[in-house]
Amino acid sequence: MSARIFGVTSVLAMVAAMPALAEMNFNRVATFATPDNMAEGEDRARVTSAEIISASPDGMTLIYTDSPLGVVGLIDITDPKAPKALGNIDVGGEPTTAKIIGGMAFAGVNTSADYVNTSGKVVAIDLATKAIVAECDLGGQPDSVAAAKDGSFLAIAIENERDEDVNDGEIPQMPAGFVVKLPIKDGAMDCAGLQKIEMTGLAEVAGDDPEPEFVDVNDAGEIVVTMQENNHIVVIGADGAVASHFSAGAVDLDGIDTKRDGKLSFGDKKEGVLREPDGVKWLDGDHFAVANEGDYEGGSRSWTVFKKDGTVVFESGASLEQAIVTTGHYPEGRSRSKGTELESVEIAKFGETMMGFVASERSSIIGVYDLTDPAAPVLKQMLPSGVSPEGMVAIPSRNLLATANEVDFVEDGGVRAHVMIYELQDAPAAYPMITSAGTEALLGWGALSGLAADPAEAGKLYAVSDSVYGAMPMIYTIDATQTPAKITAGLLVTRGGDAAQKLDLEGIAADGKGGFWLASEGRSDRLIPHAIYHVDDKGEIKTEIALPPELLANEIRFGFEGITVAGDWLWMAVQREWKDDPKGMVKLLAYNTAEEKWGAVHYPLDAMAEGAAKGAWMGLSDITVKGDWVYIVERDNQVGAAAATKKLYRVAVSQMVPAEIGGTLPVVTKELVRDLMPDLQVLNGYTAEKVEGFAIDAAGTGWVVTDNDGVTDSSGETLFWSVGAVQ
Repeated sequence: MSARIFGVTSVLAMVAAMPALAEMNFNRVATFATPDNMAEGEDRARVTSAEIISASPDGMTLIYTDSPLGVVGLIDITDPKAPKALGNIDVGGEPTTAKIIGGMAFAGVNTSADYVNTSGKVVAIDLATKAIVAECDLGGQPDSVAAAKDGSFLAIAIENERDEDVNDGEIPQMPAGFVVKLPIKDGAMDCAGLQKIEMTGLAEVAGDDPEPEFVDVNDAGEIVVTMQENNHIVVIGADGAVASHFSAGAVDLDGIDTKRDGKLSFGDKKEGVLREPDGVKWLDGDHFAVANEGDYEGGSRSWTVFKKDGTVVFESGASLEQAIVTTGHYPEGRSRSKGTELESVEIAKFGETMMGFVASERSSIIGVYDLTDPAAPVLKQMLPSGVSPEGMVAIPSRNLLATANEVDFVEDGGVRAHVMIYELQDAPAAYPMITSAGTEALLGWGALSGLAADPAEAGKLYAVSDSVYGAMPMIYTIDATQTPAKITAGLLVTRGGDAAQKLDLEGIAADGKGGFWLASEGRSDRLIPHAIYHVDDKGEIKTEIALPPELLANEIRFGFEGITVAGDWLWMAVQREWKDDPKGMVKLLAYNTAEEKWGAVHYPLDAMAEGAAKGAWMGLSDITVKGDWVYIVERDNQVGAAAATKKLYRVAVSQMVPAEIGGTLPVVTKELVRDLMPDLQVLNGYTAEKVEGFAIDAAGTGWVVTDNDGVTDSSGETLFWSVGAVQ
């Protein structure tokens, strides 16, 4: 690729214009962490989850399933911007879905001993007393539960799921699944009237082992059933008999990434990819939409609108995944498998507009569509979600949407599982804050780890991506004058004309001549050197500057985090204390390009917040010189509710007098410029860990960016914002 500008296929200009639309938009207004539903004295360090979510008829209460704890959780959203915990209710097994009819909640519960000896029940919960008042045996392992619009019955998918460790997870694996139709009379379950609806013999794929996955009920009382592993869809009539069934079919995909290779390259194709749908929702009495997550054989990275006779009315193909790419949410590590994995779909009419919401499990983002014409959905927005959205519920009577996000990283010291709430507002879309939408060729990005300003043009910035994309070290050009900010180009860093290897770019500075100075954070156990690189305007490495032995003798894996230019001196922030540093002191390293000599000063870190978790630390993330001051980003490594320190400090240039390495280093005095914690909470999500880049443009405006870790163990959100004029 001679120009070394990455990209393959253009993305719809419509997507590029999304946040500029002068109309109503959904914005996140609140986030609720699932541990907050635990009672006083409970062990909050236990893994929790928020999987499938529903709302009460009045839209004031949310109920979600939390299978790790074996509970359903309740949230009061009378004020959607200030959700309140209503506690958890133990259901005596693994809850799968809960629905509210009147003052009762009905939850499907898996009580199976193993994959062969399957069992399950529906429990009825009196919401006033939070007591289980009745149970119905289901004769198998339930998955999805749907309620008739008039509350007259429940439809329950009895999946009897397979053991993925047997026969490489392939089916058939008995027992076979089926669907249950359970009457509700006067708010109570009629267990004696339970109807078992067989699905055996319908699918072309393992027809003797149907595995119903998801169900939904339309106004006429018809039930639509997806059988993901069987790649089949069934419509059950109001009389409980199978009315139609058909293969979910396959999709040809173009403009996708099919290789897990450390780079974002969207020039691949796949033909005949089985849809294998998961979530399904009716649009009206004749159409329904499915999210094609995929299972063992398939996963078409798409969503589809079907007529109930099996006619495909709309197929998204790779279009939503490509829009996800432009937001920085593409999960490169899933390229070889199912990419973004569209998991669930929700449909509701807001005002006069039928809206569709399609959630990507692996990208932690939701596409919002105008479904006025089911044959031509229009993508309107991309909403940030928590990690791995599993379920959604729309509450159009209150202009609300809620998502349940299942992943809890408590065992790794990370962010907890969350429920997130969005409101349809007469306001601009708050997200994305930065995008590559609108480029001539599809430009993937993520893990922005350093920021620099163009020395001449106001609002023009440059960013680098870190080792998440080790096979494509990139320099991105950003136009910050637009809202959202636009990534307009990507320049590959090369060595000898090929993508440079063994880099972990964490800092960038313009050299004033069209090229750049880059700082790479080393990691000796992976043979990645701590080093400085000078590249030309084509991205080619012209000079490599290694650290001297006296520095390397005391290295740890936390190295350079930022680089800046001050005359003949390059200054690099070292993230954490090395072996020769006093506790609480990190080096600001200096290298004189004219004299080829090294020096350093010490920078005093803030103390960790009281009660900080084991393994918590404080460190630096970026450095930039402007006028008489050196600006430094300092942060802890904590996320969500545990985050405490994300700050911008400054040090007088007059104090930046480097001393010889190995001797006593002078300690600089820092001044607080801005506490960045309020900025990180502007999207009403959980607080991001990594404030990674800071730059001051040619007009004196300060800009900040966060690192989304390439969507690894992260929601994938990238925050990009201005802190205004920096004095």
